[in-house]
Amino acid sequence: MPWTGYVRWLTFAGLGLALSAGPLQAQEVDEAAPPADAASAPPPPTGERAATTRSGTAYRLRIEAPDNLDDLLLLHLDLARFRSEPDITEVEVGRLMSATPAQARALLETEGYFGAEVDVRREPAANPGTPALIVVTVRPGPRATVDRLTLELQGDFQEALEKEDPRTMRRDRGLRNRWPLKPGAVFTQAAWTAAKNGLLTSLRGEGYPAATYAGTVAQVDATTHKVRIFIVADSGPLFRIGEIRVEGIERTTESAVRNLAPFDLGDVFTEKMLLDYQETLQKSGLYEGVAVELDPDVTRADTAPIVVRVRENKLKSATFSIGFSSDTGPRAGLEFTHRRPFGQEWVASTKLLYGRDEKLASLDLLSYPKPERYRNLVSLMHEDLASGGADTLTQRVRYGRLQDQERIDRLYYLEFNRTRVDTSGSTRTDRALWGNYEWTWRDVNNIVFPTRGWIVTAHGGAGVSYDAEDDRGPFGRLYLRGTRYHPLGERRFLQLRAEAGQVIKRDTLGVPDSLLFRAGGDESVRGYAYRTLGPERDGEVVGGPVLLAGSVELDWPLSARLRDWYGAVFVDAGNAADNWREYKAARGYGFGVRWRSPIGPLKADLAYGEATGKVRLHITVGTSF
Repeated sequence: MPWTGYVRWLTFAGLGLALSAGPLQAQEVDEAAPPADAASAPPPPTGERAATTRSGTAYRLRIEAPDNLDDLLLLHLDLARFRSEPDITEVEVGRLMSATPAQARALLETEGYFGAEVDVRREPAANPGTPALIVVTVRPGPRATVDRLTLELQGDFQEALEKEDPRTMRRDRGLRNRWPLKPGAVFTQAAWTAAKNGLLTSLRGEGYPAATYAGTVAQVDATTHKVRIFIVADSGPLFRIGEIRVEGIERTTESAVRNLAPFDLGDVFTEKMLLDYQETLQKSGLYEGVAVELDPDVTRADTAPIVVRVRENKLKSATFSIGFSSDTGPRAGLEFTHRRPFGQEWVASTKLLYGRDEKLASLDLLSYPKPERYRNLVSLMHEDLASGGADTLTQRVRYGRLQDQERIDRLYYLEFNRTRVDTSGSTRTDRALWGNYEWTWRDVNNIVFPTRGWIVTAHGGAGVSYDAEDDRGPFGRLYLRGTRYHPLGERRFLQLRAEAGQVIKRDTLGVPDSLLFRAGGDESVRGYAYRTLGPERDGEVVGGPVLLAGSVELDWPLSARLRDWYGAVFVDAGNAADNWREYKAARGYGFGVRWRSPIGPLKADLAYGEATGKVRLHITVGTSF
């Protein structure tokens, strides 16, 4: 069978397996084999599973209990822990047997069984050399459930409720809805502890960091197996942000720290606020370590200080890298960063990249953070890229501003662009002066390896082009890309991607090739080489004014043990063209594997391109925005 046949067969076989197979984890779970001496044991009571027996030097032990309670008792009973002690005496064994009923009942109460009956007996050994068998029989009885819940809140929270504050009323409904031990729920010690911790954590994380319990009681009626819960929580005062204190500044400025704050002075404190602030500071590139804390002094709750401790990055740093991309081949790079060039409040990054198909030199100047988390940007770039049989040389100068927020990133700039395209038959140089706005919105469950949510990117720009024929004229450029991650249960998910773009201009006006569109490659249409789908000139692929592409991919875990490894099958389609009348989508499909690495998903795909009839390997690291 030729390669193309294998790819087709494996792709659709994998798709069928992923859609029809049950959870891989469930398929791998086997019933544990009974111990050797279980065959001689008396049958367990009706409704119980097989009794558990363990052999030891001093005595043998069998626990007869329903459900999974035998595991709990085997793990914690003194009678189970000392059964393999060779020097234990008969007196000590008798004392352990006497203590077992009370100890077992205490353990069972943690699982909600408050009326358990426990019997312990010793069965004589069948043979003189065989240790005696001790049998613990457990009849747990009904499990206790919550009968009544009384939840009261005191402090500023209650005062705000009495004033019918809308925000506090929503919070109150949320706290009560999230309380897990509602009437009818099974009561266990673990659930009781988790419920109390959850309520207090929620209060402390949403404006009341000094919240404590005035009283917590769970009254158990062992006769009726009912539990009455009484909770009184004192929220303490409502905390508002009053100031930001900065510690550890040596070369950078305190204003850079304050300008990155995702809140205004006077805002109500939340735990998420601190986490977002700390993450933003770490991503700024100015600091090696960051810690953000709230001063919990209740006497200053109305003007609570936020304390920020930073450890600055080195003034200068250099990074050497080597790598490989299935799009552009092997490469080596060098990056030098200066975090206060000429004493100015800028970060200067110089990059040099040399690869088989890509050579790049760039200088980026990024200002220290400004108010509202904006940063000014100055960028110079020279890039030589070989793809689709053409050699594209791009030179650009850019000035603009960017803003990074929790879910939304913004970038707008004015750019001068000069691009030369060399094909086997001609050379063309076009220039443009234009402005562009880029907007990215992320709402995903995990930024490194998303399995649920959306990522949307939109670009819009306009300017004037000066083409190779000395013609000039206006043009506009639009681009939209969206990716949807949709969970399907059992850790499987569907990934849907679509992108479209168009350069709006006169048919006779040329614009720089780097502002046009091509398709093909790891993050476009797999099964085709990087940027090899588009209109042709002199038999070689160049950029086109229109683009439309999409992808459907199904991912699923390979096994329960390899939780970070996923399989995938996919179908891609798309192309770039001179106009929509000439547009014709090229299709590619295949299968691959995913590894959830710390720096992002490592993807290896084997894809078949229908238009070329060839199979191509694609390797990428990271999530594309």
